[in-house]
Amino acid sequence: QVQLVESGGGLVQAGDSLRLSCAASGRTFSLYAMGWFRQVPGHERAFVAGINWNGGSTNYADSVKGRFAISRDNDKNTVYLQMNSLKPEDTAVYYCAAAKGLYSPPFSLGSRYDSWGQGTQVTVSS
Repeated sequence: QVQLVESGGGLVQAGDSLRLSCAASGRTFSLYAMGWFRQVPGHERAFVAGINWNGGSTNYADSVKGRFAISRDNDKNTVYLQMNSLKPEDTAVYYCAAAKGLYSPPFSLGSRYDSWGQGTQVTVSS
């Protein structure tokens, strides 16, 4: 398993942008598909975006398509989530996750992920 640490969350206004980062430990980062999920208190954790091992395949939740972009830098062991045109309903704790052996979409099944970060809070004010 890899250890994951998210960063980049914060308080922004509607329409602003934010980039989340997730740094992974270990030398096998490129073996993992990576995903971003989010959770609002009282609700289940929801898929946001996923990316395969080399960045060649991605998929997104319908609610963020066209606004969010997931990418990764295997040399830096880091996955990113660029969030544009943020809305108050994007407010949540955002988690990154790693899935070994997941090579193609869908990346949306949380049960496929082996490791999870501790989460970073994103708050979007109206």
